Amino acid sequence: MQGAPVDSPGAAEAAARPSRYESQKRRDWHTFGQYLRNHRPPLELSRCSGAHVLEFLRYLDQFGKTKVHAAGCPFFGHPSPPAPCPCPLRQAWGSLDALVGRLRAAFEEHGGRPEANPFGARAVRLYLREVRDSQAKARGIAYEKKRRKRPPPSSSQKAAKAAPSPPPPASTHVAAPPPERAPEVLVARAVPAQGHYFIPHPQHYMHAHFLMPGGHEADAAVPSSSSGNSNGHSNGHSG
Repeated sequence: MQGAPVDSPGAAEAAARPSRYESQKRRDWHTFGQYLRNHRPPLELSRCSGAHVLEFLRYLDQFGKTKVHAAGCPFFGHPSPPAPCPCPLRQAWGSLDALVGRLRAAFEEHGGRPEANPFGARAVRLYLREVRDSQAKARGIAYEKKRRKRPPPSSSQKAAKAAPSPPPPASTHVAAPPPERAPEVLVARAVPAQGHYFIPHPQHYMHAHFLMPGGHEADAAVPSSSSGNSNGHSNGHSG
């Protein structure tokens, strides 16, 4: 059975070495402690307020390395001035903002209460906002808020995106058949029959009187029905 691996001295030293952020936070806290001790009169940490933090930030401007042009400077608002100018050097807004964040964390690590943290006071936040806006106008640089980088997608998410999506299930809904049309009723229109009218020849009638030619030829030519009609007419006239 093999024994547990022994950590190398280099690995133990790397583990004990603080990170860059922790080292910078310690230096900043030490600098702030010196400022409190050199203050006239000396200040205690428990009595420190947001106003004392503003004094500390203005005190650091004398060690700044950022050129901030004044309003009357010909290079005011110019991001890259072509020539030097007598404008003073200041602490950049980004450096001050990061410094306040580190000191705020260090204050709570050294036993300070979060509600009494002077580095989170409203006056400090307003001051940092004013410095940002004034330096943006003087230097001609727009400070944009950094967007949070999204973590890269995992292999399972990549596989899910690469896999083709299944086709949508067939719809079980059956379309209703179109409504049946009512049968057309054909109405037969009665067509009046064409009447046949007998128009007698004008030579046989004269003022409603039947004219018969004389002689035996007329008797042979006129049928019996005509004789009946003639008799009826004669009877009617005789009556």
